[in-house]
Formats: sequence, C-alpha cells, structure tokens
Amino acid sequence: MSANKKNDIDQQLIRDLAGILNDTNLTEIEVEFGEMKLRVSRQSPVMQAYAAPAPTPVIAPPVPQQVAVAASAPAGAEAARNAVPSPMVGTAYSAPAPGSAPFIEVGQKVKEGQTLLIIEAMKTMNQIPSPRAGTVSAILFEDGQPVEYGEPLVVVE
Repeated sequence: MSANKKNDIDQQLIRDLAGILNDTNLTEIEVEFGEMKLRVSRQSPVMQAYAAPAPTPVIAPPVPQQVAVAASAPAGAEAARNAVPSPMVGTAYSAPAPGSAPFIEVGQKVKEGQTLLIIEAMKTMNQIPSPRAGTVSAILFEDGQPVEYGEPLVVVE
C-alpha cells in the first residue's frame, strides 16, 4: 500500500471520528487499530494522528467543528462564578424519570443541597445538589445531553 493511499484512509477515519465528536459533544476521542493509534481532539487547533511506534505525530488538516452556544446563558464572570459545574463525565437528565416534571426551571428558587439534575455515569444515577441557595437563572444543558467534567450545567445566583 502506498503512503498516499494510507493517508487517504487516515484522513477519512479522522473525519469520521470528528463527526462522532460533533454528534456526542465530546472533546476528545482515541482509537487503536493494531499498531496505529489515532486521537482526535477539539482542544487543539489541529487534529493529530500518530502511529504508536512512530516518535513524530502526523498532522492532519483541521476538520471544521460546529460550536454550539447556549442562547440562554448569562455572560460574564458573574455567570461563571455562579455556574454549577459537572462533577463527572456522563449523561445529564433534568427529571428523575422520562415524562416526569424537571427538578428545576429557570426562575425557580432552590435551597442548598436540593437536587438540580441527575448525571448517569457507568449505569449509576448521580444526583447533583445545589452548592448554594439562590435562584436558577440558566439551565445550560438539554435533557439526555452528554456532559464532561467541569462543564457548566446550571447557574444559581
């Protein structure tokens, strides 16, 4: 197999993995096939692909990424300071069961320790409590959305 043909296969694989990143809102994905190890990440401006035994990474052209911005998110340092971050990677749910009323709504007053949402991680449902009493000013996730560690989920002011 020529080097040019191998690069074409790697580029398509990179595009497929970048598509998975977009579909799942992950920031990084890594796959191994025999001696080839491939990592695609949103954190760097370029995608990197490298073979495990090779000491130098092969840089592939960046794949366009779609950036979603929460329209209801308050801007500035105040919102960042009052945001409740995800304590884990998992799937966020706004209600205790499908079809049930959500734990919280924008404008609702909450008490410290009150459940704001549930994050499912490794088939375990984890209740996420409010770190302080206040008013919910923004909900920054959608029901059933994958979330990452440290990602802001709710703003409680």
